[in-house]
Amino acid sequence: MEAIVRVAVHLGCFALALYAMQALNYEKLIRSGRVVQAQLLYLLVAMCIALLSAQFLLNLVIKIHV
Repeated sequence: MEAIVRVAVHLGCFALALYAMQALNYEKLIRSGRVVQAQLLYLLVAMCIALLSAQFLLNLVIKIHV
């Protein structure tokens, strides 16, 4: 049960990170012909933000619960 909650929190944070990153206008930073690399960078940054925020939330809940 705990694993399901952890996965749900991580997926939720990933969805929120992708949603929040849509506010960025990163097209000005992309070099011509480097679209795939820019998309990969976009996903990696979203995953990093999601991982950090999910770990923060899970640790916060654990600290409060104990």
